[in-house]
Order: sequence, then C-alpha cells, then structure tokens
Amino acid sequence: MMASSRLRTAVPLIALAMLGGCISLGPKAPAQLIALMPASSAPAGATAQGKMTDALIVLDPDTDRRIDVLRVPVQVDASTIAYLKDATWVERPARQFRRLLAEAIRAKSGRLVVEGEDAEIAGKDMLSGRLLDMGYDARNQSVVVRYDALRELPDGTVRTRRFEEVVPGVAAEGKAVGAALNRAANAVALQVADWVG
Repeated sequence: MMASSRLRTAVPLIALAMLGGCISLGPKAPAQLIALMPASSAPAGATAQGKMTDALIVLDPDTDRRIDVLRVPVQVDASTIAYLKDATWVERPARQFRRLLAEAIRAKSGRLVVEGEDAEIAGKDMLSGRLLDMGYDARNQSVVVRYDALRELPDGTVRTRRFEEVVPGVAAEGKAVGAALNRAANAVALQVADWVG
C-alpha cells in the first residue's frame, strides 16, 4: 500500500519535470522594462465633449529605425549607435510618447483630445511630427528627447516647432536611464501642451 502511494506521488512529479524541458516561455526577461508615465493627467471624472471635427487629433510621431524598436539607443560617437544593455521599452517609444502628449494636453487644456490614426479622417486639428531622439548619449552621459512637432490647424495653417529636453549626469544603466527618459519625455510633452494651448 505504501509503495502504491509513493508511486502516485512520484508520477506527477516526474511528468512535471519532463514537461519543464518541453516548454519555453521565451527569452530571459530584461533586467529593466521602461514605460513612460505621465507627470500630470486629467483628474478622474473629467469630461470633454464635442464633434470629432473640433477635437485635437494626436498622431504617433514618425521615427527612424534607430528609435522604432523596443531597445534604448545609445549614441556612442557621431556615427555609431549601440543599444543599452538589459533595458527594454514595454512598447514602441513613439506610441508611448503619443499617449504622453495627449494626456499632457488634456490635463493642461481640458479640451477634447483623440489619439490614433482612425480619427485622422474626421479631424481638422492635428498634432503630428517626428521623434528625432529618445535615448542615451554616452559622450556626455545624458538622456535626450527631441521632438519636431507639426500642427495642422482647421483653417489650413501649418505650424512647426522643435522641442528638446536633456537630462545630464545619468549613469549608463537601465534604472537610471529609464527614470531620466520619463522625466525628459514629460518635460517635452508639457512644453508641447503649452505650445498647443
């Protein structure tokens, strides 16, 4: 009877051990996942309403391939790019930055702000642009966020402006770079919100 009980206990343990060799849950998780979190946001319960044609449409900024990845770019010298070890974005930086911009504008103005490509068809007031830099500069140990905003107004007027924030004295490790990127991206988003009005 005792041998039968041991066998019933051993069989599931052996099966579990064998199963562990068959399943791969993907590559080793990075040491640091980086997400942009808004420094200011519209309060809970805040509402805005109006026609889609009156809303400000915030689009994903364009980026080059150096930034359009889940790794954090490191500018090594004038022509060499590497990627920060053990640090990964949770989502493409352009998409995260779009959300940060939209939230900063909502919080600042209280106006109707809509995100995304689908709304572009109905919208007449649009904010787009190009995310030129969102990474680490090893030459001077700083984090840089640089954004060229392009605003298309309902009357057809187009306005552009470059925004930049540099956070100096940042160690080349995931946690420090992640915090500095969040700080710099929020600073740029607030500058854009002031500009948009």
